[in-house]
Amino acid sequence: MSTNYTYSMKKKATHTDTVSTQEFPLGKENYKLLLIGFAIIIFGFILMIGGGVDDPNQFYPDGDPSKTPEIFSFRRITLAPVIVLFGFIFEIFAIMKKPKDDKETEKAGA
Repeated sequence: MSTNYTYSMKKKATHTDTVSTQEFPLGKENYKLLLIGFAIIIFGFILMIGGGVDDPNQFYPDGDPSKTPEIFSFRRITLAPVIVLFGFIFEIFAIMKKPKDDKETEKAGA
């Protein structure tokens, strides 16, 4: 009966060894790049906000249709979407970038 007990203990020990050696799928640098890309996307969305009017029945500022409403400004229509698109492309790059091995970083630091 003691043989079964030691066998199960041995099996548990090998199981915990394999669990402790698991690594993250991406490297540390990849996660930093993902955070930078996320910040770029948030910045683009921040550039899009605003441009509202106080009176919902009045679309044009000062009631003059010849003036371009603030909602159609270059910043909100062109610049902000381009920045958001760049942020998503940066995110794809951050995910696809091959993480450096620990041995390579040790050689570079030494």
